[in-house]
Amino acid sequence: MNGYYPTEGALLSTPENRAACASLDGLRRAMEEETLLEGTALLCDPQHNLTVALGGGLIGRIPREEAALGIADGSTRDIAILSRVGRPVSFLVDGLQGENGHIVPLLSRRRAQQKALDRLLDAPSGTVLPAVVTHLEPFGAFVDLGCGVTSMIGLEQISVSRIPHPGARFSVGQSIRVVVLDRDREKGRIYLTHRELLGTWSENAAPFHPGMTVPGIVRGIKRYGIFVELAPNLAGLAELSPGIQDGDRVSVYIKSILPQRMKLKLTIIGTLPPAPPPPLTYFIREGRITHWKYAPEGCTRVGAETVFLD
Repeated sequence: MNGYYPTEGALLSTPENRAACASLDGLRRAMEEETLLEGTALLCDPQHNLTVALGGGLIGRIPREEAALGIADGSTRDIAILSRVGRPVSFLVDGLQGENGHIVPLLSRRRAQQKALDRLLDAPSGTVLPAVVTHLEPFGAFVDLGCGVTSMIGLEQISVSRIPHPGARFSVGQSIRVVVLDRDREKGRIYLTHRELLGTWSENAAPFHPGMTVPGIVRGIKRYGIFVELAPNLAGLAELSPGIQDGDRVSVYIKSILPQRMKLKLTIIGTLPPAPPPPLTYFIREGRITHWKYAPEGCTRVGAETVFLD
């Protein structure tokens, strides 16, 4: 682990997690050592307590107020508990309680999340983190940063090339990288960005050359031309072409590339059948960014720029 807590589900099938969850001795050691573990939420009872399958025939319980950060004070709705049924849950072991002649492990997802959040709030701005996409809305993508602690990437922070919906770039369950943009310790919030990891104009333009014909996605139709995305952080302008619509997959001929103006001049050759987006290419995958500038040196246009202050 990189010093941060793993996203929910990452530990579930590991030999270490399975061994610790499969016996009372293993759970007792985990309780003493505050070891993070995972199980699968089997059901949520009418009082919104979670029943968790651990292994070795052991069944644990997460009381409602221990099921998620914010449940106790009402800042988190109970849907955060109900939605975990059938899914992995991270937890710390709080105790081993005798009930009806059986030992029932008492677990806390809330404490696991608090530890993860405390660690995230210490992360300097510009820190690159792994994340998993959990939910998509028109305004942004929600991600798990560890133990089910969530944050959101706003639509405009996903890529330089504009997209109509986060679903054009991400899918639920996808593992991605994100960057800490800022933190609010008082509110316990982490603010994220993503576009900086997808490279500068020069890095994205490097594989392309005039005379090439390549596939792209239409990302905007204006009276003066059609914007076509060649990569998540790279788009060019093609002449107007009849019958072309936003979101179409097209083949384009590259007429010219002008770094000093951040321009690619394109001609649309024709439409292509829909295809799933290729995997994201990250030019930065770990560490910390302090300054990112999209435009090439000497460019006459002002491009996106991010300074990560801490």
